[in-house]
Amino acid sequence: MRKTNDLGRDPVFRLVCRLAIPTMLAQLVSVLYSIVDRIYIGNIQGIGDLALAGVGVCGPIVTLLSSFASLVGLGGSPIMAMRMGEGRDREAGRVLSNSFLMLLILSGVLTTLFLLLKEHLLMWFGASDATFGYANTYLTIYTAGTFFALMATGMNSFLIAQGFSGLGMATVMLGAVLNIVLDPILIFGLLGLPALGVTGAAVATVAGQMTACSLAVLYFFRTNPGIHITFPDMRPDRSIAKRIYAVGVPSGLMTAMPSLLVGILNALLVELHALAVAAFGLYFKLQTFVYMPANGLIQGMRPLISYNYGAGRQDRMRHIIRWSLILTAVIMAAGTLLAWLLPTQIMGLFDADRALIAVGVPMLRITSLGFLVS
Repeated sequence: MRKTNDLGRDPVFRLVCRLAIPTMLAQLVSVLYSIVDRIYIGNIQGIGDLALAGVGVCGPIVTLLSSFASLVGLGGSPIMAMRMGEGRDREAGRVLSNSFLMLLILSGVLTTLFLLLKEHLLMWFGASDATFGYANTYLTIYTAGTFFALMATGMNSFLIAQGFSGLGMATVMLGAVLNIVLDPILIFGLLGLPALGVTGAAVATVAGQMTACSLAVLYFFRTNPGIHITFPDMRPDRSIAKRIYAVGVPSGLMTAMPSLLVGILNALLVELHALAVAAFGLYFKLQTFVYMPANGLIQGMRPLISYNYGAGRQDRMRHIIRWSLILTAVIMAAGTLLAWLLPTQIMGLFDADRALIAVGVPMLRITSLGFLVS
């Protein structure tokens, strides 16, 4: 698969596949390593259920953090692609550099804010006395790595917007593979290391994000044939920032709102039992396994649509949108089918506790009915 694509001239269907498939795979792998975390955590001897519930409480808070990366990445990358389509590469570079600066500022502000408010956030999002310690440990370490999480996600959108979908996939997958390899080593204390439990899961996650961030950021600072970041262009530009926010706020809200809803539901479920919180936390991760490939498809198509809009190619835009709708419907239908055919096997991956499976299976089946229409 090629690393670069001609967004204005390559055949539409093949271009859609070349951009969408790497982006979808990257999103799938990204979700996979967070699910692997849950599988290992759920199998920690003696505390698996409580640790799983605690980390599950962190899920919507982590998603809330990532919504700010979506705001900048999905707000700035289409604008950059439009400027490229118009042949205004200098302006495209200014959009990219200002977006990097925005992510840099946001990462500092959010790290400070979330560390100060983390105890309140955890209680609001459904932590209990029994699960708070595990949730607090995981969220503290994850929040300390906010810079890497935001940069890895946000800058990846700009790689894809230039047609480097394969490179975008590689940055995410290398980080994910490192996380998956480190998980059992750090959680269970393999290779002579001490068993760190939930702490090990959080450290493995941050290490993976650090790797993905380093690859994406270093690419944009070196001399390359595409648009790259320059220090003179990093001067704040209010007009560029306004355009990025205008395009990105809807994407950021779409990412943030489900996490807020899950937080409210967790707060209600904690009154019933920690198992209910653990089961819903698993569902939240499993549904992202369906939504994220669809989101990856949209993310891959957005710069392609933007580029051709800037180039005045309305005919290509219609073809791209049509194929995007068809492929998204196929992904969501497949997710619903799996949830109905294999719910016990899916929930059983995380914990052998029959009580957790009994709570989680009907939850997974019922909620999956909304995949296709959402």
